[in-house]
Amino acid sequence: MTAKLTMIYGNPVDEDEFERRYTAHQEIVKQVPDILRAEYGKVFPKEDGTPRPRWRTADLYFADYDTAVAAFEHENGAAVARDAVDLATGGVEFLLSEVGD
Repeated sequence: MTAKLTMIYGNPVDEDEFERRYTAHQEIVKQVPDILRAEYGKVFPKEDGTPRPRWRTADLYFADYDTAVAAFEHENGAAVARDAVDLATGGVEFLLSEVGD
């Protein structure tokens, strides 16, 4: 069954700097082996003007759990994980999920 790695980024200290680095980060993600597809999202601002609950999400899809784990044991996958933690001044959460029924 398909596996999905979700990265949830907290609100950054410097939004412009985060966005600049995030664009470069997306290029690094392309080097992770065996990704089926990647989806990137930016959380909508809250209508009442309070801070967004989180800043961005990224979903990386793989054929299955073992493929996802192997991809992040590879040097390119490990580089993505390190870079995600480094650029996420508001923190980042990683969730590996089974996609489907």
